[in-house]
Amino acid sequence: VHTFLSSGTFTPTVGDAGAGDFVEYLCIAGGGSGGGCGGGGAGGYKSVASQTVTSAGYVVTVGAGGAETSTNVVGNNGTNSIIATLGVTSTGGGGGGHYDATAGHGSAGGSGGGGGYNYSGGTANGGAASPAGQGNAGGSNAVNTADPYESAGGGGSGAAGGAAADGVGGVGGIGTANSITGISLFWAGGGGGGSQDSNPTSASAGNGGLGGGGGG
Repeated sequence: VHTFLSSGTFTPTVGDAGAGDFVEYLCIAGGGSGGGCGGGGAGGYKSVASQTVTSAGYVVTVGAGGAETSTNVVGNNGTNSIIATLGVTSTGGGGGGHYDATAGHGSAGGSGGGGGYNYSGGTANGGAASPAGQGNAGGSNAVNTADPYESAGGGGSGAAGGAAADGVGGVGGIGTANSITGISLFWAGGGGGGSQDSNPTSASAGNGGLGGGGGG
């Protein structure tokens, strides 16, 4: 098992044709950061069980997670992870939505960011999974109580982000189980949505999705 946590080059040792010239890969992009309240979306997830390779070097680019943001702005998207020679690109996760009078929507990405809070009465939508096939959309928030303020969870590779409820942030979408390391683990979970109240005991943040998603 060869694991890249930072960018590098993979040079496989290949055997006879049909015997030693195949690899399995799992490529995950950087996740989006949470916004003013919405959970960040998981980085795009791509997995192939059998890929033909040669003894040439394969440049692997590992995408970083989205940078932290300040209050009431959309979260930053994560950056792409790439295996260029194979034409593989996993798209960075979408940033979470924010607290806004007319929008508050999450951003599109490998998995979309969760919707924030639209205090004019509309719905703060989750970002789409774009391009399709790498993850799921972020959850939406149609709750418009004055206090507490809640938001939705970011999408994960295995499921969409959870919608917000009154005073409760949406859960991050679950990741996808993969046993490439020899142990079945979940990968690319979405971030949980936040919740804010003048009385903190009545607000509950959403849990992150299984597979690396952070809590709201």
